[in-house]
Amino acid sequence: MPDAIEVRKVPIHSVADASELATLIDDGVLHADRVVAIIGKTEGNGGVNDYTRIIADRAFREVLVEKGAAADAVKQIPIVWSGGTDGVISPHATIFATVPPEDVTPTDEPRLTVGFAMSEQLLPEDIGRTPMITKVADAVKVAMERAGITDPADVHYVQTKTPLLTIHTIRDAKSRGKTVWTEETHQSMDLSNGCTALGIAVALGEIDMPSDEDVMHDRSLFSSVASCSSGVELDQAQVVVVGNAPGVGGRYRIGHSVMNDALDQDGIWNAIRDAGLDLPDRPHPSDLDGRLVNVFLKCEASQDGEVRGRRNAMLDDSDVHWHRQIKACVGGVTAAVTGDPAVFVSVSAAHQGPDGGGPVAAIVDLG
Repeated sequence: MPDAIEVRKVPIHSVADASELATLIDDGVLHADRVVAIIGKTEGNGGVNDYTRIIADRAFREVLVEKGAAADAVKQIPIVWSGGTDGVISPHATIFATVPPEDVTPTDEPRLTVGFAMSEQLLPEDIGRTPMITKVADAVKVAMERAGITDPADVHYVQTKTPLLTIHTIRDAKSRGKTVWTEETHQSMDLSNGCTALGIAVALGEIDMPSDEDVMHDRSLFSSVASCSSGVELDQAQVVVVGNAPGVGGRYRIGHSVMNDALDQDGIWNAIRDAGLDLPDRPHPSDLDGRLVNVFLKCEASQDGEVRGRRNAMLDDSDVHWHRQIKACVGGVTAAVTGDPAVFVSVSAAHQGPDGGGPVAAIVDLG
C-alpha cells in the first residue's frame, strides 16, 4: 500500500523563488525527503525556448537538497513546469509529499495517491507516431501500479512531460536516415502533447489503439484525464498518475470532469464535486470555504474558430499566438470559479478532452 499524500499549493514570488517550499519544510508541513512530485506554472513565454522552466526546476531542487533530501534522489523527482502565466494566471507550484505512517489519518474511504514512472527513451522519429503512444501507455501502467491503483476509473489526473522536436533532434533523426512528423519545432509541442494523451487514453482503456493517421487528425479520440506538457528538458515521457485508492488514508481526494468549451464553468464545478465537495446548484467561490487545493486544466482553441456559435480570430492572429490567447481566456474563467488566480491552466490540449475544451482535475481537502 502506498503512503498517504500531503499536498499544498504555494506562490512563486519571482522566477527563481522557492522560498515557500522552504517554509513548508521548516514549519514541518512537509518533509524534504518525502516530496514525490511538483507541478507548477512559471511566467515565461510557454514556448520551445522558455528558460523559466529550467530556472524554477533548479530553484526547487536546490531547496530540497538544502533541507536534507539526498541529491541523487532529488534528481529523480518528477517536477513538471508549464510555462506561461498569461492574463491573470499567477505563478505557483503544487507540491505532493508522502506522509509518515504514524501521522496518517486512517480511513477506508478512497483518498489521494500518486505514482510516478519514466518511459523508454523517445526518439525524435517516435514523436507523433504509434511507438510514442505505446511507450507512454506502458509508463502510465507502471505509474498506476506504484500508486496502488488497479481500476482505471480511479485515475483522475495524469500529468506528463515529454520531449518536443528541436533543430538538433531533427538533424539527429535525419543523420540516421529517419523522418520526423514535422520540422516546425513549435508545432511539435502540440504534437508531442497530443500523441502522449493518446498513450494515456490507451493505457486507461478510454480508446482503442489509434493509427499514425489518427494523431492530431481525429479529435474524437481523447483522454478525459490527460494533462500533457512538453519541452527540451528530457528525452523520455515523465508520467505522474494521480488518483484515489482505498486504505491509503489522509485528508485529500481528487476528481475530474471536462470543459466542453472555453467558457464551460460547469465543467470546473463538476470536477470539484467529483472530488467530494457538496456544492449548491449555483455555486459561488465562497462555497469552497478554503477546501479546494488546486485545479488543473488543459485548454485548446476550437478547430472551427468558434465558441458557442460566435467566431473568434485566435487561429488567424499573426501577432499573438493562439496558445497565449486561449490560455489567458480559460485562466480567467477558472479564476472566476475558484476565486484564486493561482490555477494550473496549460495550453496545447490536442486529444486532451473534447475539441475546444479540455480536462479538469480538482484536489480538495476533506479534513
